[in-house]
Amino acid sequence: MISYDIALQKVLNNTMSLAETEIVTLDAALGRVLAMDVVSDMDMPPFDKSAVDGYACRRQDIYNELKIVEVVPAGKAPQYNVSENLCIKIMTGAMVPQGADCVLMVEHTEKTKEGHIRFLKSDTQNNIAYKAEDVKRGALVLQKGILLNPEHVAVLASVGCFEPQVSIMPRLSIISTGDELVEPYEVPGLSQIRNSNSWQLLAQAQQMKIKAVYGGIARDNEEVTYQMINKAAEENDVVLLTGGVSMGDYDFVPEMIKKTGFEILFRTMAIQPGKPTVFGMKGKKFCFGLPGNPVASFVIFELMVKPLLYKMMGHQFVPRILSLPFAHDFRRRAAERLSVIPVVVNREGFVTTIDYHGSAHIHALIGANGLAFIPIGKTTVGKGELVDVRLI
Repeated sequence: MISYDIALQKVLNNTMSLAETEIVTLDAALGRVLAMDVVSDMDMPPFDKSAVDGYACRRQDIYNELKIVEVVPAGKAPQYNVSENLCIKIMTGAMVPQGADCVLMVEHTEKTKEGHIRFLKSDTQNNIAYKAEDVKRGALVLQKGILLNPEHVAVLASVGCFEPQVSIMPRLSIISTGDELVEPYEVPGLSQIRNSNSWQLLAQAQQMKIKAVYGGIARDNEEVTYQMINKAAEENDVVLLTGGVSMGDYDFVPEMIKKTGFEILFRTMAIQPGKPTVFGMKGKKFCFGLPGNPVASFVIFELMVKPLLYKMMGHQFVPRILSLPFAHDFRRRAAERLSVIPVVVNREGFVTTIDYHGSAHIHALIGANGLAFIPIGKTTVGKGELVDVRLI
């Protein structure tokens, strides 16, 4: 049994990025990994522009009565230059006329007579966004390997990159195992349960914009399981199985993974939930045997599978982890494994546990917004003591 940290390093150290890329339109770029450096094709702003609605003038004239010679909305260029005791009424985002070095805010002025204004304050900021103060033409704005969020899509649009090059997504197959499983649309018989793991994992993959393939339920038969794993591995880059990885009489998934040609790099981790996690590789293909309990499969996907999938797309995934205080005392009986428990982080930034009965209690995740990490060897966490929390 190896530690979670060592297991994760084994996964990442053996993961290669997929070489292929594709072109997508901006409306399909969200959640994809950028496969190119992007530079700006223009200065930002492209001209000196007004940061407020007001009057563009010379600072040396602001205490004099100013004559309005033109009104300039955004999107129009000024027709006149500003000279002594003249001003141009200008809207936010409009081009600042030649000769002006400041813009008086409308609310800081008053009309003195028709076509004239006077400044009411003792001083003013320039209220000008200067040409290229944000980005210069040719400057790098987005680096290859970035996971595209809405703000990145906005930057792509602003520099005219309307068809970015992105990494292709790994082909992923998901299989559940066990005679006790029936599909969600079926009514379970005696000693049966509905298959929730596959649909949970499919949804987790979809959150990453990966369209995983559902391979079905592998019954507790070695040959059937072998054939399903082999077919999935031939057609996909990554295969996920849930169940059949522990120490029961029918837990032969690790051997079938091995039989299909995967080298098993580890079979157990010192983590709770998720101890019976299997990871194997075959060339540039990978296979995980995840625990059958749904909370465990959810957690291991987040902690192990997600970093692998992102690395295959050329992105270094860095989860959001905060060091936060516990709102109450917490105890656990055993401490030989890293414990990962669903928690709630409240508005004050304190961590509270929720009603959680163990790794089969999938409903516990509904109210959770974080996973708290209790280190190996630690049985108690005192009120106010800091713990690492990964937001979900």
